[in-house]
Amino acid sequence: MTAIRLLLVDDDPLVRAGLSLMMGGAEDIEIVGEAADGGEVEALVDRTRPDVVLMDIRMPSVDGLTATRRLRAREDAPQVVVLTTFHADEHVLRALRAGAAGFVLKDTPPAQIVDAVRRVAAGEPVLSPTVTRRLMAHAAGTAADDRRARARARIAVLGEREREVTVAVGRGLSNAEIAAALFMSVATVKTHVSRVLAKLDLNNRVQIALLAYDAGLLEDED
Repeated sequence: MTAIRLLLVDDDPLVRAGLSLMMGGAEDIEIVGEAADGGEVEALVDRTRPDVVLMDIRMPSVDGLTATRRLRAREDAPQVVVLTTFHADEHVLRALRAGAAGFVLKDTPPAQIVDAVRRVAAGEPVLSPTVTRRLMAHAAGTAADDRRARARARIAVLGEREREVTVAVGRGLSNAEIAAALFMSVATVKTHVSRVLAKLDLNNRVQIALLAYDAGLLEDED
């Protein structure tokens, strides 16, 4: 089994040490580097080729949001999981819009942080349905009319089935749950998700969900 290559980014050396100790106990995860600031990330990624970057938001020079946006704009970019505190909803939303695959709280139990890294490496967003609903509701509640109009214009390029899958992703359903709800195979769901990502020029299904909320598709569904 190939180990998941992980890069740790946090300006607090104690946090990095704790994460390193935590991840070091997982046989399927290899820590390939550490950075104390977002400005160091791109060079380290070039050198170490991580699969996943565990990224703090607040850092002294280049913050995690900027570093995430820069990384996700690259070809073959690693997945990014943001480290945050739960009250920083707006920061989390900005990170997800920048292309992060999800987030974990700094006080999350170690086993759950390890599991988050594994899930993101496997292509799954790290957002529970409860947290997804809270974040998306926040996004929808603060979205201006012009954001909704822009989102609806983007969604308009989707076919009917792609739109249904987009709504299901916005509701936080897994591929298997979408397949059951829409009476299609899991492979077909994956194909539709891939097409939606390509048509909308998005990085991952978390961004699909954000766009669905911006466009008001979940309100329409309700």
